[in-house]
Parts: sequence; structure tokens; C-alpha cells
Amino acid sequence: MPVKLSTSTLSQLDASVTTPNYDASALTAGIVHFGVGNFHRAHQAVYLDDLFGLGEGHEWGLIGAGVRPADTGMRSTLARQDWLTTVVAQEAGESTARVTAPMVDFLPIGDAAAIIAQLADPKIRIVSLTVTEGGYYIDPATQRFDPDHPEIAADAAAPDSPKTVFGLILAGLRLRRDEGTQPFTVMSCDNIPGNGHVTENAIAGLAQKIDPALADWVRASVAFPNGMVDRITPATSDRERQLLADNFGVADGWPVFCERFRQWVLEDNFPAGRPALEKVGVQFVPDVAPYEHMKIRILNGGHATIAYPAALMDIHFVHEAMENDLVRDFLRKVERDEIIPVVPPVPDTDLDGYYTQVEARFANPKIGDTITRLCLDGSNRQPKFILPSAADRIAADQSVTGLALVSALWARYCYGETDSGQPIAPNDPSWDRLTAQAKKAKDNPAAWLEMTDIFGDLGTNQAYVTAFTHALSTLWAFGTVETLNRYLSDTL
Repeated sequence: MPVKLSTSTLSQLDASVTTPNYDASALTAGIVHFGVGNFHRAHQAVYLDDLFGLGEGHEWGLIGAGVRPADTGMRSTLARQDWLTTVVAQEAGESTARVTAPMVDFLPIGDAAAIIAQLADPKIRIVSLTVTEGGYYIDPATQRFDPDHPEIAADAAAPDSPKTVFGLILAGLRLRRDEGTQPFTVMSCDNIPGNGHVTENAIAGLAQKIDPALADWVRASVAFPNGMVDRITPATSDRERQLLADNFGVADGWPVFCERFRQWVLEDNFPAGRPALEKVGVQFVPDVAPYEHMKIRILNGGHATIAYPAALMDIHFVHEAMENDLVRDFLRKVERDEIIPVVPPVPDTDLDGYYTQVEARFANPKIGDTITRLCLDGSNRQPKFILPSAADRIAADQSVTGLALVSALWARYCYGETDSGQPIAPNDPSWDRLTAQAKKAKDNPAAWLEMTDIFGDLGTNQAYVTAFTHALSTLWAFGTVETLNRYLSDTL
């Protein structure tokens, strides 16, 4: 019978499960984190757990926070197990399980007053967030903060009872300013180019609508370090819960399964102090941009490249896609011919070697990452992960055959059925709009490029329009397999 995870049962767990070697009850909170999802618990929380295990930084315990109704389920589950999480790192032939304990509390969902009060506590010196690429109110075409978004407008109209993460953070900062408390550092852990700048623009942009003087203070007084984060972390399902119970004898309501690899590169810009994360593998650098550029274009762009052809071919898992010669070779050709050549050099990093490592990570059969997860939210991910590479190549008068095909495959996916006729469930916040445009684009591919909020100037560039139109027309005429074969043989 699996042991139900809690602080009182840690001593009963199998010896194969690593448990905290520090007294979690003695931790004090120094960080509030918004978005306590799988990635956060496999990444930032693990680094802190490592640090606490060295006997250091015990004043940097985590307090969770959330703004979505879905966060309620996570909070309830973690509360039942005393905020503990089992993290299972998997590679071919090896799986390791550890229980992490850096979280000391999780604020009530929807209780703005409680969250703001916690943010105002001088002991809180970092506020971090993982709210996904689509959570920053960014206009897809301009990649700039949209101050007119209805949710932002609502927070601006009621700044004392905000509903968004940025409204809550701003309210906490405003209270600290008024009370003469040093502002906390705001640290984004999302996969967005210049995530610190993006977060600053969101918070200062909201402040501008409330009080321009407050916006000026935010920009002058609050630190927003940029960072690059990386660890492949699938969603948790009953499959993972059962694997944990069967293989390690642990009953965890929301375990995290992930790859062994992890990386975190951060600008060292923490005026209020920070944990000594360099002691557990975090790289502190003067400029994160080259690292995040590499990761977003090669890894995240690579995910987008394999996602849609695999989905259209009814492939379920990412490692199964990498076992398919067509999908694997398509990824390799797009990366080496079109993506990597427009990635600027990265200090002490071989880009071809980095890609080879990425390919091996995608092929890891133990992760159980799904193609459906990779296909999620293409309307936010394509403008960040694929279209910038295409724009760089167009600017250099270079071919975009492969990158245009990646976006054409996305358009074909949004039609709502695979090549075999299987229905595709809605998988984007803008699914209804995308499906309507995809149906128009079946006979008129240029209709897909009419979404200027996504494609911007690319949608009217003749070289890109020609490449995209030919790719989508070929997909509809011959299907995914034949289209990939033509691309790979340079006959597309």
C-alpha cells in the first residue's frame, strides 16, 4: 500500500525516495511565488530545496499564490500533504524520486487583501511568477504590453481589489512604497524573451493607467532581473500518480515528473537580497539575452516544429514523435538550415552541441510529455518561438521554407481534425477564432495571415506569403507525410 505523503509519514517512505535533510518547519518566508504549477515545482522550488539541504538560505522559504480558479485545486492538494511535492526525474533506464519541502504556505485563491498584506511584509524580498507565455497581456503582433486588455482595465479601475497577478503585485509594491518599505524584486520564470523587461512593462503599464507617478516610481525603484529557465516538465495525470505509487510507494496527489536536465541563468539584480543559488547550479550573468535567445529559438522553437506534424499524424507522446523518421528529420533540417544560423553566438556554448542535447532530451522515453501539451496556445507561442526566426531570415533575404511550413502545420492543426479525420480538441484560448480562420485558409491560405495581431509584417511580406501559401496548399492537397517528404527532399 503506497504511503500517503505528509510531514508525518516522511520516515515511512521507501529508502529509494530522497527526503529533506533540513527542518522544513523552521523555514521562514522570503519569496512569494505566483503560479504554483508543475514547472515551478520542478525548477525554482528544486533549486531552493537543494540550497536548504546545504544548511543555507532558510529565510528564503516559498509562499504560493494564484489568481486562477484552477489554482484552487493545486492549493487544496498540496495543503493535504503539508505543501510537500514528490519530484521524479527520469532518464532512459533510471528514475529518481525526491520529496521537496521549500513551500511554507499557499495564500487563499481570490483573497486579494490577504495576498497584498503578504506582499507588503518586509520579510518578502522576492516575488516570482510562472504564469505561462500567454499570461502577460502581450499583443502578439507587437510583442508589447496591451494596456487596454479588459482585465488590465478592470484592475486599473479598482486598484485596491485587483484580480490579475500584475494588479496584485502592483498593489503590494504601492503599499510598501507608502509604508517606506524597500520594494521586493520581481522575478519572472516564464519562457519569454526579456522576461524581466516584459514583467516591468506589464506592472508599470498598469501603474501608468492608475497614477503616472506610481509608474515612474516602479521603473526607478523596482528590480526586474531577466532570466532563462529550462526543464521539460509534462502535465501530471493519473498515469504519473500510478507510476509513483508502483515504483516508489508514494501516494502524492500532484507529483511532478520531469527530465533530469535543468538550467537557470539569471541577471544578478536583486537589491533586496537573494538566496545563494549559485551554490546549487544557477548561473548568474551580466546579460541573459544570448542564453534565452538560444533556448527560445532552438528548444521552444523545436517543440513547436515537431508538435503539429506529430499531432496531425496521430502521435501521442513526444518521444514517439522523435522515433518517427519524418518528424525527427524535419526537426533536424529546420533547426540546422533555418533556426540555428540566425541565433547569435552564446558565451562558452556550441550551438550545434546544444541542439544535439535538445534532440536527445526530446527523445527521452521516460518523460511521457505529450504532443497535445506542445500544441497548446499556439497563438501565443508562434509569435515568440517561430515567427521571430522567420522574420530574421526574411530580413536577411534567406529562405523560410521550413519555418513557413511549421506555421502552415499549425494552421492545418487548428482546422480541428487530424489527417486521419480524428477530431482535435480545443487547445488554445483563441480556438474558435483560429478554427474559423483555418477553415477559410483551406482554400485561401492567405486568410491565415490576415491575423495581423499574430503575424505582423510577416503576413504581408511577399516572400513569406509565397512560402506559407505553398506549404499550406501542399498540406491540404497531399497530407502531412507527403509534405514532409517533399520538404526533406528539397522538392517542396
